Amino acid sequence: MDNRETLSRRGFTALAAGVVAALGTTGAALPSGTGHGGGHLPRGRRMRGEWVASVTNRDWPSAPGLPAPVQQNELLGHLDTAVERRLDTVILQVRPSADALWPSPYEPWSAYLSGEQGKDPGYDPLGFAVREAHKRGLELHAWFNPYRIAVHDDPARLVPTHPARVNPDWVVTYQGQMYYNPGLPEVRRYVEDAMLDAVARYDIDAVHWDDYFYPYPVAGQPFDDDRAFALYGGDFPDRAAWRRHNTDQLVRETSARIRRLKPRVRFGISPFGVWRNASTDPRGSDTTAGVQSYDDLYADTLRWVREGWIDHIVPQLYWNIGFPAADYATLARWWAKAVRGTGVDLYIGEALYKVGDPAQPAAWADPAELSKHLDLTARIPEVHGHAFFAAKEVAADPLGAMSRVVRDHYRERAAPRG
Repeated sequence: MDNRETLSRRGFTALAAGVVAALGTTGAALPSGTGHGGGHLPRGRRMRGEWVASVTNRDWPSAPGLPAPVQQNELLGHLDTAVERRLDTVILQVRPSADALWPSPYEPWSAYLSGEQGKDPGYDPLGFAVREAHKRGLELHAWFNPYRIAVHDDPARLVPTHPARVNPDWVVTYQGQMYYNPGLPEVRRYVEDAMLDAVARYDIDAVHWDDYFYPYPVAGQPFDDDRAFALYGGDFPDRAAWRRHNTDQLVRETSARIRRLKPRVRFGISPFGVWRNASTDPRGSDTTAGVQSYDDLYADTLRWVREGWIDHIVPQLYWNIGFPAADYATLARWWAKAVRGTGVDLYIGEALYKVGDPAQPAAWADPAELSKHLDLTARIPEVHGHAFFAAKEVAADPLGAMSRVVRDHYRERAAPRG
């Protein structure tokens, strides 16, 4: 079997299995074990969720530049479908690329709305989404991408007032895209402020991040953070340790600031599904994945759980049961052990988008594959729910797989929010 797979649910490809003063002071770290996962919020919450991606108009809006009423009707369709599928949570991408789906004082309106970055779409999409989700008893989790600036590498395509143009020294270009440099403290402060503006303004139920911290690596192409490492990396044994520290700081600081600002708002992260392979670290999973979040994305996801910096974790287990390099069953049990006794809730990210795709392994031609996942995790008490990538497929129901999940596992309607 060719062990190369589409790594990211966002449609960016890599070798996954084969290769605001008002918002609180930045930098106040939480003591170990006293973050969101430390127990001040109710634990054991159940979730049946779906992601709604706005980047590249993947799920919503279906195209840039649609009139506001059309955008609103499309979003209502996704919310209504979530209710029909007996889900209880919508994870809406509101900061896809250093832009905003709300009137942010920090960043321009997203071009995925109007077709032109910085152009007012004529309504407040995040405010609309929160109100309409809550009317339907759905939770609304606001999904932010911390560091991606653009899915292209041309600064001239950004509005002149964009922070990346005003502060070009914050920018690293890598593989045809632009990123904020995670190694700069001023960048970390800025992206925290930009995200927490939405927390302050809206009645969201959770802050959600995905798997993008440092970008997925490409062999032989270094991420150019030499200057930042020279300035700030002197106390670390190597660049990798410094980069992990930078990501840890972002997680820890954001957790502390959410807790001060709105303690009831939860903080969840959806990382790449493999922390480390056991051949690299005996604490790792019995996998042979070509990407390991600890080593390649500088994301020590296991530490975030053990330190209690997050309320829930949603590892992207986007492989089938029995996949040789990264078996779904092996990873589900590994993550269950990882959260055991921590108070951090475990939900599983499910690859609905792979169902019926002829480019995927044969297991994904079986309409029951995802239902089998839920059969398996029903026997793992630490698994408290699932989230499906993504909304377009939840509606399209490829091979009837989503209907099968609902019929087999969601006989009862989800409990209403509140």
